[in-house]
Amino acid sequence: MKKAPSYETRELREFAEVLHGRRTIDQFLQTPIPDGLVYEAIEAATWAPNHYVSEPWRFILPGKETVRRIIDLSAEIVTAAKGTELGEHKRRTWSEKPGWLIVTCPHCDDALREREDYAACCTAVQNFMLYMWKAGVGSKWTTGPVTRDARFFDIIGVNPEAAFVVGMLWFGYPKVTPTQSRTAVNDVVTELP
Repeated sequence: MKKAPSYETRELREFAEVLHGRRTIDQFLQTPIPDGLVYEAIEAATWAPNHYVSEPWRFILPGKETVRRIIDLSAEIVTAAKGTELGEHKRRTWSEKPGWLIVTCPHCDDALREREDYAACCTAVQNFMLYMWKAGVGSKWTTGPVTRDARFFDIIGVNPEAAFVVGMLWFGYPKVTPTQSRTAVNDVVTELP
């Protein structure tokens, strides 16, 4: 009879450290991230579980001109809702984000399939973030109002009737890594007979 593998391994503890250590990063150093690392992280993202191997995710790496247009749109949206000062604050803070990635998912006439595809895309985003974190690169996943604005879809060249934005990710080497805690596992698990 084959012996069950031990779950008490160094590799497993190291993997848990990556999971426990990952943080949402708001402030980044302005050091460029190698393109090769970004593509490796996207490739790792594509190994997320997905129903019927649908591979619904699409990744957009916006260049400087596209990023500038997104920042302008975001500043315009915030200015209209909250005033010029906050709009300019948004422009300044977003201009400090060194890496940008947009993840989209296709719409589907089958609501269940669309929900499964969205879940797969979220898992892909997590894979991307964990891979980058292991490489020393932090990230932040945002789904703010700009990602639902029709003008945003024009900027990124996506038909909003064909796909929706799962999120926009910023990434870079962390300037500040916040501390964090989680609810005890016994408080979030229910065991049934």
